[in-house]
Amino acid sequence: MTTDQTIAPHGGALIDLLVTGAEAQERRTQAATLPVVTLDSRTLSDLELLAVGGYSPLDGFMTQADYKAVVDSMHLASGLPWSMPITLAISADEASSINEGSDVALAEEAGEILAVLTVQEKFGYDKALEARNVYRTEDEAHPGVAAMYSQGDTLLGGPVKVLAVPGHDDFPTYRLTPAQTRSAFAERGWSTVVGFQTRNPVHRAHEYIQKCAMEIVDGLLLHPLVGDTKSDDIPADVRMKCYEVLIENYYPLDRVLLSVNPAAMRYAGPREAIFHALVRKNYGCSHFIVGRDHAGVGNYYGTFDAQLIFNEFDPQALGIVPLMFEHSFYCKKCDELASVKTCPHTPEDRVSLSGTQVRDMLTGGIAPPPEFSRPEVAKVLIEAMQERVTPHHAI
Repeated sequence: MTTDQTIAPHGGALIDLLVTGAEAQERRTQAATLPVVTLDSRTLSDLELLAVGGYSPLDGFMTQADYKAVVDSMHLASGLPWSMPITLAISADEASSINEGSDVALAEEAGEILAVLTVQEKFGYDKALEARNVYRTEDEAHPGVAAMYSQGDTLLGGPVKVLAVPGHDDFPTYRLTPAQTRSAFAERGWSTVVGFQTRNPVHRAHEYIQKCAMEIVDGLLLHPLVGDTKSDDIPADVRMKCYEVLIENYYPLDRVLLSVNPAAMRYAGPREAIFHALVRKNYGCSHFIVGRDHAGVGNYYGTFDAQLIFNEFDPQALGIVPLMFEHSFYCKKCDELASVKTCPHTPEDRVSLSGTQVRDMLTGGIAPPPEFSRPEVAKVLIEAMQERVTPHHAI
């Protein structure tokens, strides 16, 4: 099997914005003379995904037509489905010295220049409208809304040429580009692949829905998000350790691939579910798991809004199959993992723990019941939680 036999990227071609050789040297020389825009961590994640094709068909930060179309209709100006704005925001002071048609260098906080942006457009935007349409709330307590409100009031749109992706010291063996995951799928002979997204540590209900999905496809891409998340979310390194011990002990190694998604969480619920699916399509997934309250936070979204939003799109235009799952749990009477679709028993018969209960147990060194969490995973989480609450004393 070749990569041509995997699902086509969104828009038909996998975008590659990395420049090499003589062009890279020419761009570096040019960049040293340009005005510099320093990117925050979320925009750095976006730049990386633009560079490697995770955001195909985008070839840069959105211009006004695409931005407005996405905010208003969840489609690009071309009509192709796309649900989240991918923008570069700057302050009014920065914008005053940047002209349309000019180039600017894009740098990370330490000052290394990573890319050159050709500024096709410089435009203002309505933050309240973006909040209402994309996040379904203007409440600044929503982390995605807060991040958007805190950014600059001017957007720069245009194509980018990337000299280097942001450097990472963590998860080097798991940082696979879309081209690399596609190649890995082809080497394994997988033509159908289901993607799974999480920002949370894995538990038995996750495992259950992943394995249900594996029954109908060739392989599983476990693709946890390792960009910016809320401060109270479990850190990415802990989540990755959970996956490593789970795969080692409970998964067929020839049917699962673990990689990381460098994106930042936006907590946009339904819109982000579409976004996560399209990104995984670019990584080569033909199917995508959508559970309850996918990418949600607080009480801003209905339990199954992230599934219902898929009905608003032409399935062929979307080009990836969503697999919808109900809330899963261990039923003591069924003596197995189940969901409301398969279990006739009452909530009292189900092993169900709140997030607060689980955190309290782990912090106290108590493993959740094995029906809820695999012992190996619980051990990783207990060690991590106790590390967080135990002060370090100098020796």
